[in-house]
Amino acid sequence: MSEDRPPTDAALVLFSGGQDSTVCLAWALERYSWVETVGFDYGQRHGVEMQARDTVRASLIERFPHWAAKLGPDHRLDMRGFGAVAESALTTHRAIEMTERGLPSTFVPGRNLAFFIYAAALADRRGLQKLIGGMCETDYSGYPDCRRETLDAVQVMLNLGMERNFEVETPLMWLTKEQTWALAKGLGGEPLVDIILQDSHTCYLGERGALHAWGYGCGTCPACELRKGGFGDWMANGRQALVP
Repeated sequence: MSEDRPPTDAALVLFSGGQDSTVCLAWALERYSWVETVGFDYGQRHGVEMQARDTVRASLIERFPHWAAKLGPDHRLDMRGFGAVAESALTTHRAIEMTERGLPSTFVPGRNLAFFIYAAALADRRGLQKLIGGMCETDYSGYPDCRRETLDAVQVMLNLGMERNFEVETPLMWLTKEQTWALAKGLGGEPLVDIILQDSHTCYLGERGALHAWGYGCGTCPACELRKGGFGDWMANGRQALVP
């Protein structure tokens, strides 16, 4: 990052390579003059998630030159030790089901909390003030660390603990999955929609054998059901664009 770039005009996107974080990356590139990305290897079962990050970034650079000029480096952080402690169906071979706590077995306890601590430590070193995540509590799988109330507390904790003025931004927090598809079109038109369909990865089972109308995936895990349902609603309503 150039030394004369104002920190308030730079952002760090928590980027998994999935639909939501891809839309958040596009959203950030529309707003800030410098955007970096960070991904986390927490021992997830399917390496395809990390591979999708590279593919999406490359596609954005190729198809959106005006964004490419603002897209800074990508950072990959090793959190496999955390994933081994916070065991879930995303890190071990367990069935995807509801647990006795009333939470999906795909819930990795404290994952987003740990992500933001790592991201903030990186942002502190890089001089980045905005921390952007794709968390949502409108259409979501019931994870408590996706709630805005939780992330407000995270923001307070980070700023108290690091003597910083970080802002945790969640542009998808109050959007349905249909509206997320519409926002993608509003940000980047059909080219961005195509990147999400063909390059992003959301499926919990790592399935990329067949390209469906809504993208790759098994079609039955909670992540695929949300993505597929939102796409169907968006199609039924004429593929409208949501102006950011």
